[in-house]
Amino acid sequence: MIARLWHGAVPADRAEAYLARMREVALPDYRSTPGNRGAWCLHRAEGDVVHFQMLSFWPDLDAIKGFAGDDHEVAKYYDFDRDFLIELEPHVTHYEVHDE
Repeated sequence: MIARLWHGAVPADRAEAYLARMREVALPDYRSTPGNRGAWCLHRAEGDVVHFQMLSFWPDLDAIKGFAGDDHEVAKYYDFDRDFLIELEPHVTHYEVHDE
């Protein structure tokens, strides 16, 4: 299994609105993609910035490509992201998951 981890940062005064969009748009998109084994939106405040992490699990790279496209290392952004994020980080991180 592969974990996909994306990071984004939002000004604290916009964080609740961004979280609502993640719940309404991003999480359903992740979870409805064939092969997805779960997706969570994590967030934490750090001063005037709130950091968001999208953590999702996938059986293999083909499933990730079904979500993110052939260049699976590139971050996937939604139309609303530019209105909230401090910067659009270009890449995500993938981890092999071992449960033994």
